[in-house]
Amino acid sequence: MSIIDFKSTKCKHCYKCVRNCEVKAIQIKNEVAEIMEDHCVLCGKCLQVCPQEAKTLNSELDDVKNMVRSGKKVIVSMAPSYMGILKYRTIGQVKTALLKLGFADVRETGEGAAFVTSEYEKLIREGSMKNIITTCCPSVNDLIEMYYPELVQFMAPVVSPMIASGLLIKKEYGSDVKVVFLGPCIAKKKEARDERNCGVIDAVINFDDIRKWTEEEKIDIETLPDTPYDRFDPKVNRLYPVTNGIINSVVSTERGKGDSYRKFYVHGEKNCIDFCKSLIRGDMEHCFVELNMCSGGCIKGPAVNTENISRFKVKLDMEETVTREPVPEEIIAKASEGISFKKIFTDRSLHDPQPTEEQIEELLRLTDKLTPEDQLNCGACGYPTCRDKAIAVFQHKAELDMCIPYMHSKAESLSNLVMDTSPNAVILLDKEMKIMEYSAVGEKYFGKTRAEALKMYLFELFDPADCEYVYQTHSNIHGKKVDYPDYRITTLQNIVYIPREDAVLMSIMDITQQEHAAKKDYEKKLETAELAQKVISKQMKVAQEIAGLLGETTAETKTTLTRLTKLMIDEGAAASKDDKTLLWGNANKVKVDKTYNRDTSLTGETDGYGSKKS
Repeated sequence: MSIIDFKSTKCKHCYKCVRNCEVKAIQIKNEVAEIMEDHCVLCGKCLQVCPQEAKTLNSELDDVKNMVRSGKKVIVSMAPSYMGILKYRTIGQVKTALLKLGFADVRETGEGAAFVTSEYEKLIREGSMKNIITTCCPSVNDLIEMYYPELVQFMAPVVSPMIASGLLIKKEYGSDVKVVFLGPCIAKKKEARDERNCGVIDAVINFDDIRKWTEEEKIDIETLPDTPYDRFDPKVNRLYPVTNGIINSVVSTERGKGDSYRKFYVHGEKNCIDFCKSLIRGDMEHCFVELNMCSGGCIKGPAVNTENISRFKVKLDMEETVTREPVPEEIIAKASEGISFKKIFTDRSLHDPQPTEEQIEELLRLTDKLTPEDQLNCGACGYPTCRDKAIAVFQHKAELDMCIPYMHSKAESLSNLVMDTSPNAVILLDKEMKIMEYSAVGEKYFGKTRAEALKMYLFELFDPADCEYVYQTHSNIHGKKVDYPDYRITTLQNIVYIPREDAVLMSIMDITQQEHAAKKDYEKKLETAELAQKVISKQMKVAQEIAGLLGETTAETKTTLTRLTKLMIDEGAAASKDDKTLLWGNANKVKVDKTYNRDTSLTGETDGYGSKKS
């Protein structure tokens, strides 16, 4: 499970996390920020600065609750910073509250810090290391191992107080016991999972988790009875969370005095990085350095809600109340029997691909960085220089359009290109109908230059009624034809309201020529229609004349045909009478012939005509 949960839908590509990440472990991909876990040192800065809360810390509180409810023996190791973060009257009330939550025992991580202090003292007494860098802060340890491996040789080979405390608890209660660390640091989650620590810590929660849990159980710490801590008092080692706390612990005993190491502390991400660079250059030697990634120490950790907590007050209060005495040496010797507090740190350097000089120059050119003067190095993208950003683009950590000046210039040039080359007049108006923008074509339409128009209100050019309607109602107008007789043009207009700018955008297309062409076309159609009407009228007249002539000839034809028909009928009747007499005579003749044929057929064959064959 990731330690920091990232919600891409909330990311607004403001690059604030990139700007605040000193190791640039934030990758911008498709305009959305992603944490590169293999590059991250878990300083927690991105959690603190994200304005959209796109990054949140994954809590292990539910896992801890399940451990407690399962009946397993769960021991909590509480970081000394509780003294400045939790509200209580006596420190024993805090222990009472944690016991009520179900923990089998409550131990102070300051106990482990006492053993770490003892190990540091040994290194100082030996004096064999050229420089000694404290290794209590896991973020600093990752920073050196991953980004400044040349300094690994100076890292004190000692576990952190959290691991030391876990080792003590496991020794006392057995390896089956579950150990939960309670503190202000998120990097402790990663340290607990480090295979070099062999599962000493089973879970890591923060003080905000405890606050929520006690509220759920209706536990008010300030009203609880006091439960004393029955182990040894960590004494000065409770100062580890505040600046200079480790050094105070080391020098508080006679054992830590008289050595030749120069002691100082460095807190804050940028300061730690600057120190590492300085140490690599060889600027310092024989130093004992307390490094902490959180400015102000652990009491200002990323898991601490600092709105109502003053790190300055906490530092003062703790330094006034904590006993400036070391833990007796005999206690340390007895409790540490059979436990090794050593840890080996290694070179875990990253091997990101490096571009050639030509590739860097090409990437710079793509964002119009053609000369050194073009490289503004404004840092808006999150990288200190344009060159660093170009390298990040090559390594797929950044994108070209992260360059805000370049994108602004590009947007401006595109806007100017649209305004200068658009074939239509474009006018942008504010709520007072004052002209905010005016394209080049407007001069051709209305005779006013851009410089002149930007000093005018729309009513000085023409009636603004439509634009006022759109602004007041937020109802857009599309494809409205408007004539401007004063300018001798006919236009087609689109007017829209722009909510984000609270402005009205007007696009005006000159359709005068189209209107003239349409008018001519209409006139031609009218002329053609008139000609067609004349042809139709003439044809109708001819048709009527033809019809008249046809009527006269038809009447004459009818009379003639009627007479002819009557004559034929009369003649046919006379002929029919004569033919009837003739027909009967022929019929008798045929009858005789048929008889003859029938008679002669009795005596012999005849030819076809009734003659008897010889």
